[in-house]
Amino acid sequence: MNRLPDSFALAMPPWFDAYTSTLPECIVSSTDRMALIIELSRLNIEHDTGGPFAAGVFELKSGRIISLGVNRVCAHDCSSAHAEVMALSLAQKRLGTYDLGGPDLPEHELVVNWLPCCMCYGATIWSGVKRLTIAGHGPELEEITGFDEGPRPADWVRELESRGIRLASDILRNEAIAVYKEFRNRGRLVYAPRQGSGS
Repeated sequence: MNRLPDSFALAMPPWFDAYTSTLPECIVSSTDRMALIIELSRLNIEHDTGGPFAAGVFELKSGRIISLGVNRVCAHDCSSAHAEVMALSLAQKRLGTYDLGGPDLPEHELVVNWLPCCMCYGATIWSGVKRLTIAGHGPELEEITGFDEGPRPADWVRELESRGIRLASDILRNEAIAVYKEFRNRGRLVYAPRQGSGS
């Protein structure tokens, strides 16, 4: 019998270390945090290293950068390697805990350049973050890029709030949308195992 795989690894793209090494330790304002995330999403398409998505985990009050992530689905042949999963997993590894809202920890915030897809919405709930900050929500992302973001709860804001996660939205919305238009105009791959209702 062939030996089955028993581990896997995900990593940021080659340009990531050089870029992030120039960043300050803390980014105080929500607008500046989002500006960083949008720039990472733009760099990911400029370097053709993934989809137009980025995310970061920050200490909510201090703005300390805990982790940053970009979409790495195609690079790793891993459908779950979304920017939010990358950022949350790296934050949990760095802090040595699966619960970013655990005892004796400061509150953490997940910053994303749009409302997380159905998978990453779930990952956000389980992560322990206390605030989700997004550039926007609505049909624009799917309409511009062609990505399928999947189903979310109809009252997704209340579901977050019921789990102690506050929402901040419409932070640099137009800037995020501009990156999606750039992605479309560059003709980058819209990856999906299936499109529409067919199998």
